[in-house]
Amino acid sequence: MERVRLANYRLTPPANLAKNEAAKTRGKPMHSSMSRGNRRHFLRTATLFTAGLAAKPQIVLAQSGNEIVETTHGRIRGMSVDGIKWFLGIPYGADTGGRNRFMPPRDVASWAGLKHCTDWGPVAPQQVSANPSDYTRYVGWNNYRGGMSEDCLRVNVWTPANGDGSKRAVLFIIHGGGYTSGSGNLEALEGQHLAKLADMVVVSVNHRLGPLGFLDLSAFGGEQLASSPNVGLLDLVKSLEWVRDNIAAFGGDPANVTITGQSGGGGKCSHLMAMPAAKGLFHKVAIQSGSTLMTGRHETARENAEQLLSTLGIAKGDLPALQTVPFVDLVNVPARHGPVLDGNIVPRDPFAPDAPAISAGIPMIIGTCLEDWGFAINEDGESETSIISWLHKQLPEDADPALADTMVRVYREQYPDKNGFLLRAIIATDSWVRRNALLQAERQAVNDAPVYMYRWDWPAYGAGAHLGATHGADLSPAFANPTTSLTGNTREGQKLARELGLAFASFAKTGDPNHTELPAWEPYDKADRQVMIFDAETRLQSDPDGEMRRLWDTALPA
Repeated sequence: MERVRLANYRLTPPANLAKNEAAKTRGKPMHSSMSRGNRRHFLRTATLFTAGLAAKPQIVLAQSGNEIVETTHGRIRGMSVDGIKWFLGIPYGADTGGRNRFMPPRDVASWAGLKHCTDWGPVAPQQVSANPSDYTRYVGWNNYRGGMSEDCLRVNVWTPANGDGSKRAVLFIIHGGGYTSGSGNLEALEGQHLAKLADMVVVSVNHRLGPLGFLDLSAFGGEQLASSPNVGLLDLVKSLEWVRDNIAAFGGDPANVTITGQSGGGGKCSHLMAMPAAKGLFHKVAIQSGSTLMTGRHETARENAEQLLSTLGIAKGDLPALQTVPFVDLVNVPARHGPVLDGNIVPRDPFAPDAPAISAGIPMIIGTCLEDWGFAINEDGESETSIISWLHKQLPEDADPALADTMVRVYREQYPDKNGFLLRAIIATDSWVRRNALLQAERQAVNDAPVYMYRWDWPAYGAGAHLGATHGADLSPAFANPTTSLTGNTREGQKLARELGLAFASFAKTGDPNHTELPAWEPYDKADRQVMIFDAETRLQSDPDGEMRRLWDTALPA
């Protein structure tokens, strides 16, 4: 089995955290240059940004140490940490290397004896920086703990108690990073906080990424490669089937599963809602800054595949050669990868022109951050003239020349205290991330389902504070975790993480995010457009920034 350990950067497993807590290094703020990439660069690095290390409260290990669960493939041992059971790196599918590469996921072989699941499993192969100095920063953001391997189909489970016959709600976390990076091993995604606060089961997942999960070889390899552009999504279906078959043994309810994802994870959730293979495997959906309306097309995806084959010097149709190339060489070929409309696995666009009928009645939470997309724009240009000039380039070529002037004036009136960069960040967010979120909410709301919208306005006071309420500022708070360095473990951060975490927990349990520490949260519809604003004073607001929304409706008709 090919496995890259990134030696010297392997993080300690939870069992050793207590004695090493004082020595652990805090994550350092991301260099400002990381915020200047284009969208492709952003999708490749977003998850790295949102998962910094920070000092945690002292971790005390339980003395029992005999946490054993019988799964469908064999017995596993976890561990108890501060009253919560951790089961890490549980295989839900076979090794995807060799002849399994580019193929649908296969069952993992059953094992004899007891498998120890007390350390992080491998993450999916993905591109890392060629600059050695970047490894410290990247691993400091916890993206790669567990090493890399094509044997990456693993889940992590946190539960208050296993084998007690309880039917706890299950929150299933799908990581972000576009379709090319990230992992379920991120500290920001750890589930012990929410499991303890709300007595529920939390699961995170690793699945194939980049060319190993989304390379469209369907034109070059016949029927056996027909599913190649979407095997990364099939991995997620496989992992949800594992939850269906096994989560009761961990104290969870397979009939009450909520999937959630931020950024690229939200895109994966959007796709799963339109996939027949995933129907019935989840019952509620929460999406953070990742609402996806349309999917990719064969034409573009096959061009990417041709470019990759040409770069590697492999002939079209030479599958044996492609299956023996070291995965490092595959993931390091620059290209964009993602799901494709294939008429079978992905039979339609996720939310265009409407919500998928197979997800009718499924409740949703949909959220964005105020300055969400500021991460991906250049920080230069403070003057109104420079902002107007920049906005002209974002609008369609046939847009009214006066529209940019009008929009900047309206935004400036609404946000007089924002500097030029933060104002452009809000504009960029409204034009894409928030617009997709609103359209997705409108379409699901008429699909016989309640939709709860929120906007995270509280700035990131940890790393990246100058970016405002940026992409990922609400990520770890959704899991009741205020400690990662992006959000900062301040008193306000703790309050907001509790508010949002309890909302996610209530939603996972009942399909309704309301709880006693929030104002009454009403569902979203086109008439009232109710949005919960998470800030120093959390509040429900009807159609926030409605004038700007209407301007974008004019500039970019749905």
